[in-house]
Amino acid sequence: MRVRFSIRLQLLLLSLFLFAIPWLGYKYVWELEQYLRTGQEQTMVGTARAVATALHERPALFDSQSSYLQTVRPGTDLYAAPIDAPVRLDGELTDWQQFTPLAQQYGDGQVVNWFQSTFPRPPVSLSFQHMVGRYGQYLYAMFAVTDDRVVWRGKNSLSIDRSDHLLIGLTTDSGKLQRFIIAPFDAGWVNAYRLDDDLSRYRAADNELRIQGRWVRTEDGYNIELRFPLEMTSGALAFAVVDVDDPASRTKQYAIGTANPNTSDGLGTVVTPSPEIERILAGLKYADSRVWVVDKHKRVLARAGDLQSSAGFRTRQRPASENSWWRWIEQTWLLPLYYHILTKPPAEFVDDMADAYALAGKDITAALNGEPDSLWRLTPDNKAVVLSAAYPIYIDDTVMGAVVVEQTTHGIRTLRNRALEELFHVILAVMLLGTAGLLLFANRISSRIRKLRDDTEAVIDDNGKIVGTLAPARQRDEIGDLSRAFADVLSRLQQYNSYLENMASRLSHELRTPIAVVKSSLDTLAQVDDRLEQAVFVQRAQTGISRLSTILNSMSEATRLEHAIAQEDIETFDVTKVLSGCVAGYQYAYANRPFQLKGAEEPMLIKGSPELFAQMLDKIVANATEFSNTQDSIVLNAWRDGKSAHVSVTNSGPTLPDGMKSQLLQSMVSVRPEGSRQQETAHPHLGLGLYIANMIAQFHKGSLTLNNLPDNTGVCVVITLPLSAP
Repeated sequence: MRVRFSIRLQLLLLSLFLFAIPWLGYKYVWELEQYLRTGQEQTMVGTARAVATALHERPALFDSQSSYLQTVRPGTDLYAAPIDAPVRLDGELTDWQQFTPLAQQYGDGQVVNWFQSTFPRPPVSLSFQHMVGRYGQYLYAMFAVTDDRVVWRGKNSLSIDRSDHLLIGLTTDSGKLQRFIIAPFDAGWVNAYRLDDDLSRYRAADNELRIQGRWVRTEDGYNIELRFPLEMTSGALAFAVVDVDDPASRTKQYAIGTANPNTSDGLGTVVTPSPEIERILAGLKYADSRVWVVDKHKRVLARAGDLQSSAGFRTRQRPASENSWWRWIEQTWLLPLYYHILTKPPAEFVDDMADAYALAGKDITAALNGEPDSLWRLTPDNKAVVLSAAYPIYIDDTVMGAVVVEQTTHGIRTLRNRALEELFHVILAVMLLGTAGLLLFANRISSRIRKLRDDTEAVIDDNGKIVGTLAPARQRDEIGDLSRAFADVLSRLQQYNSYLENMASRLSHELRTPIAVVKSSLDTLAQVDDRLEQAVFVQRAQTGISRLSTILNSMSEATRLEHAIAQEDIETFDVTKVLSGCVAGYQYAYANRPFQLKGAEEPMLIKGSPELFAQMLDKIVANATEFSNTQDSIVLNAWRDGKSAHVSVTNSGPTLPDGMKSQLLQSMVSVRPEGSRQQETAHPHLGLGLYIANMIAQFHKGSLTLNNLPDNTGVCVVITLPLSAP
């Protein structure tokens, strides 16, 4: 079966192209989001540059020894994480749980000193977890020690190194090495002893009450929590736990620590977040960004802001009372539909860098090499996209650190969603109205075409006969033109059918007389024996046959003339001369009729055939003589009007019937009344004269018009022909 594609179906299919509008709009907004991301990236780099500018050439911010290390030794060079509240020195280590990722494990791989020279070395049975933190102007340290045998200091022992103990080594601002030891008699509150300057021995020189803490026994060993002022060290620091397993001999086995506290060159460093830098960054926590300052080893020196609230862009909230009915439709129907495609920024996401003490990324690496850079990354849960930009910090043309600024793309995504929501509103309205408009238009067009079809079919009966008229449409569009064309075609077909219906009677009338003459002559000839009388009847029969021949020749004249025109040579001739010659001939041909020639005083050249032009005049003049009385004059007039030549033939007599001005120029159309004087002559009239004249006028690129005289006393035929260019 063949599918019938109606106009409505075709327009419906064409309306599917409207779906290209949302796709284009969607692509446009995505491109806009890319531009917004590029703008956000440039803004972030600018923010990092502005913060770095405030930190340039300020060596006091980077005066710690750790800032000048060429490399960082994990486990030896320590990072003191910022602590939100003072640590309770109870040995329970509960205050350190949030910093568990910063804890370092120390064991047999971190033995910094063997106290026995015998081989093989005793097995290492001690290990510990250790980390440091800073709160205010104090440094806190914790040790979760695993020891198979805990040996306390003797109650009356003056030696401070004959039990399990903790060694601390640090350098002062003057660069002098100072050593401290903690060797408790039992679990509880502890303070340190400062050792003398002789590095070969462990003799207490004085109590150091600034180093204080608590030593607590556990199932696997013991915990130590300490606190001492930051001002005690210039940044070089080392801790070591010394293991004693035999309570009888109290022989020191080995020391496990961050570095060897007995050598100033071997000490590690501790980097602490800078309060000065944090004060500089304090105002940036309101800037919708999270800002980091790292040293050249990528360790965090300061931080401000929260990534969860760092959206980058703030969007205006719509008033709750604005178009409440529309907001209901939007929230209930439209937005749930849109968000099958769109994604909302998550309210919460995993921020794995929230408590980072060191940062990594190609942007930071590039910044520490002196080149600003930016980086896009996904959060671990793939819910948020984070943009970070890094800019170097210079001191004496040396990169001492970098500023890192971070933002999420939540603001851009919210702005994109808002733009897509508005765009989808408009697109949905345009598509609905456009589709409805197209369907209504298609329905109207289809209805008009069906009506035109039905009206056309109604004016033609089953036998093909035109039984009515088609009313022309008033609309000025193509369908209206088609309706008017159908009405004109049906009108002309109706006239032609009427002509064909009347042609039989017209031909019968034209042929009846010559046939009757021939028949009566032949019948009488059979009854007459006299030769003279027979000759008379034979002559009458020949006259009738001659008239029949003339009728047949007239019917074929138009066809012969059409072939003759196709072979006629075109030349330039003067209408005035031809017209004068023809009028002179008419004076002899119609001796009893007066002719007048007016105008024709100047040459009027046209292209064509003078013979055909004269034949055209003959047909028109013959028609004028037949429709006028003998005493009436035939007036011919010639004049020039612009680029056209005009020739008119005027005769008095009956006027043209209404509605027949254009039909008289068609083939075999005649308005001569039945029984008129002309019909009784020997020259039949089949309505071909004006048709032939119009054919010749068209051959000369002209036209022929018939009009009644203004006073309705006669008819004027006007020939209009284009003049030839000189």
